[in-house]
Formats: sequence, structure tokens, C-alpha cells
Amino acid sequence: MVSIDYIRYISEICKIKFTDDELEDFIQQFTGIIEYVDKLKEVNTEGVVPTYFVNSNTQPLREDVIRDGLSKEDVIRNAPEEEYGYFKLLNVMD
Repeated sequence: MVSIDYIRYISEICKIKFTDDELEDFIQQFTGIIEYVDKLKEVNTEGVVPTYFVNSNTQPLREDVIRDGLSKEDVIRNAPEEEYGYFKLLNVMD
């Protein structure tokens, strides 16, 4: 089973907040996923050719069309915060 401290640590890194009930539920679900992956590791796949696509159907591609987008001013005007003419973002790494 995954420890509650480990989940709290990961949630802090990911900036995700859990209530105590959500945390308990998440731990059970996460533990179940890990147990399932461990079962999959036991499957003998020797001699099985790796499959990269489920089927051989391909989707028709369309030609790329270059269009004018929004001006920088319009984009910045819609930004929650701006500094020196660029988006100002929250730190994503500690």
C-alpha cells in the first residue's frame, strides 16, 4: 500500500490539494493501480511482437493552412498577469 505521507509529498509537488476523505480514496485507487500493473508485469510476453497501433487504419491528413492568429497585444490583454510584455506565470518548480 502507498503511504499517506508519500501521496501528500507528491500532491505538494503537483500543487494538488486533497481533503482527508479524497486522500484516503486516492490512496486506495492508486494502490489498486499499482497492484494491477504488478500483475501485468507477470504476463509472459515472450515471442509476442510489440504492437504500436491497435489497427492499421490511418487517418487522412489535411493540408496545413497558415492563418493569421491573434496579435501579441490581444493575447497579452487576455493574460491574467503580464510583465515586460510577456505572460507572467506561477513558478512551476521549487
